[in-house]
Amino acid sequence: MDTSLLKSELTYKYVRSSGSGGQHVNKVSSKAELYFDLKNSNVFNKEEKQMLLEFFNNRLTKDGVLMIACSDSRSQFRNKALVTQRFLGLIEDGLKKEKIRIATRIPRSVKKKRLKNKRINADKKANRKRPELE
Repeated sequence: MDTSLLKSELTYKYVRSSGSGGQHVNKVSSKAELYFDLKNSNVFNKEEKQMLLEFFNNRLTKDGVLMIACSDSRSQFRNKALVTQRFLGLIEDGLKKEKIRIATRIPRSVKKKRLKNKRINADKKANRKRPELE
């Protein structure tokens, strides 16, 4: 995957951050919003696009645009770097293929050990009861 080609398809928008910060937060647009049009991207083939569409199914707009925002830092430049880094990490995670799990049997010794411990625990609790007098 060519990150420089991927970064060329990104668009950024800067808005005022919410939250505490006093005068600074009210006059500076430091929050960075990243927009990526997945459906119209030329970086990925159809198979990769389908994987990413499934991965981002709850994060995409109706038009197939991914939006990620970052307002962690007071610096606009730092927020842009952070949101880009987050985006690249998400893309990497979305393109990972899950390993097929091979089912294995539980060893007989493990089953015996569990049942033995269960019996010991049951006896321990049974011994806490008052003895029955007849």
